[in-house]
Amino acid sequence: MCGIVGYVGSSTACGKPLEVCLQGLKRLEYRGYDSAGVALAAPGMDHVAVRKKAGRLANLEADLAKHALPEATVGIGHTRWATNGAPSDNNAHPHLSADGNIAIIHNGIIENANVLKGQLQTEGYSFASSTDSEVAAKLLGKMAEQVIAETGKPDLFEALRRVARQLTGAFTILAVDCRQPDVVVGARHDSPLVVGLGEGENFLGSDVAAFVAYTKEAMELGQDEAVCITADSVTVTDFEGNEVTEPKRFTVDWDASAAEKGGWPSFMDKEIHEDPAAVADTLLGRFDEKGDIVLDEVRIEPDAFRSVDKIIVVACGTASYAGLVAKYAIEHWVRIPVEVELAHEFRYRDPILTPRTLVVAISQSGETMDTLMALRHAREQGSRVLAICNTQGATIPRESDAVLYTHAGPEIAVASTKAFVAQVTAAYLLGLYLAQVKGTMFRDEIHQVLDNLKAMPDKIQWVLDTQRESIERAAKRMLNAHSFLFLGRHVGYPVAMEGALKLKEIAYTFTEGFAAGELKHGPIALVDEGEPVVVIVPSARGRDTLHNKVISGIEEVKARGAYTIAVAEEGDPDAERYADIVFWRPACPTLLSPLVDVVPLQLFAMDMANLKGYDVDKPRNLAKSVTVE
Repeated sequence: MCGIVGYVGSSTACGKPLEVCLQGLKRLEYRGYDSAGVALAAPGMDHVAVRKKAGRLANLEADLAKHALPEATVGIGHTRWATNGAPSDNNAHPHLSADGNIAIIHNGIIENANVLKGQLQTEGYSFASSTDSEVAAKLLGKMAEQVIAETGKPDLFEALRRVARQLTGAFTILAVDCRQPDVVVGARHDSPLVVGLGEGENFLGSDVAAFVAYTKEAMELGQDEAVCITADSVTVTDFEGNEVTEPKRFTVDWDASAAEKGGWPSFMDKEIHEDPAAVADTLLGRFDEKGDIVLDEVRIEPDAFRSVDKIIVVACGTASYAGLVAKYAIEHWVRIPVEVELAHEFRYRDPILTPRTLVVAISQSGETMDTLMALRHAREQGSRVLAICNTQGATIPRESDAVLYTHAGPEIAVASTKAFVAQVTAAYLLGLYLAQVKGTMFRDEIHQVLDNLKAMPDKIQWVLDTQRESIERAAKRMLNAHSFLFLGRHVGYPVAMEGALKLKEIAYTFTEGFAAGELKHGPIALVDEGEPVVVIVPSARGRDTLHNKVISGIEEVKARGAYTIAVAEEGDPDAERYADIVFWRPACPTLLSPLVDVVPLQLFAMDMANLKGYDVDKPRNLAKSVTVE
């Protein structure tokens, strides 16, 4: 979950290593913001220069402004989401070897840290922190001395490989040694790490955001691989030291400005307003000259898709709600069963998987550990896996049989917004492609749905342009509410769940999302005078029975004193009559309506959080990418 950056540049000490580390950490702070730190090395140093502070990156920057670090040739930086040891200066990274020659930063959880720590303590090592990461630092220092004793010279790369072979759990480790001030080394196991390729300089990072301001050329690192970068070389090996030939390279398809606020008051506000572009860009390049769907990056033969008789979507959080939307659409279009599983439950219930089962793994970051472990289990059982992902070079698409990239650009705010609409759009494309391959819909039917889908960015923009005042008014009216209920039917149900999650995440308001039909089976007991109830109202066009049942639900909660907020189709007289306030959406097909219905709920949650004075981009206790189980 933590953010990691590493840099090697000129052989002459300068300020760029610190600059790269700090700029990278600014773009990685969404991965964790409990503390931040940097370590620098240069020729002539007798120990690594380290500075670290608890709290936001700004605390570290303020400290550096008062007490400057020396110029350097290499640097590593870390922003932390605490998994082992409370947030504090001592527990912040980097951590040092016993002699101070080596500094490491770490992302993940070292499961055998206590055993290793006990062994090191019996050998006389002492520890300044309560983290598992410091154990790796002390162990790396020990291994480095062993290598020097054996070979007569320092070899940090070999020492790190030896350490990696002794660790269990999930980890990415970067290290620098003042005795080798021209290298940064790294190792990864079940935790992300990517290489940035520059000219006369090279980079390492948790993801490409760490170095995209300096280079768009990147290299993937596989599972259980180690890397050594210098200013003009990159060497990749496995943990035994066998060189990896021709690691996969790729070009980042967005630039650094996409990861900046660009005048918006928050990243979340910016990214909600990028919802239309996220949908449009996910559709780009997916069609041939006849208008048929072509998914070039999906490396599964059409015959294999024709044989699919069941789909299981595995995901967590917002991505799981995108999967629930996909279930309604794909089952309707393709007529095969779709199950949606929380990834962290999937492999523990002994799921029924066959070679004809398609597992769809949805993850914005492509590094969600629960989802990664679920897809590995599916592949072990012989099923094919297709990833829906927003991040090039990530582990989940790399380990899947196929990938459908969403092309939403970087999402910096911790609470997902544009990632949701992009994931839903990608799932629609997958469903329509399956319908095209299997022949479950006529060609003109598919094209009609696609035409409606291509119109959705403009409809989302209409919501952004016309509903802001109503949303702000509702947020002010509900500011002191202690709890909320969100209700929806059909595709409105996952939208209600996602709307409730957004309010929990950033406004810290107790909120529950329910299927509206469950109301009389228990949740209505929670309705009291003034209780806010948000209801996703389906269109009356072609689904009047469903519409009428949801309107009846609004009447039932209003009769018990609820304050009702409806998301409804423009001009719906029933919603206007029975709801206290309505967030309008333009007319659109029911199956596509989640793309517009979720937008006012994103804005509502953001307005509630802003009015309470909370940081909408960095909600407490959360990190963007959950890379530990």
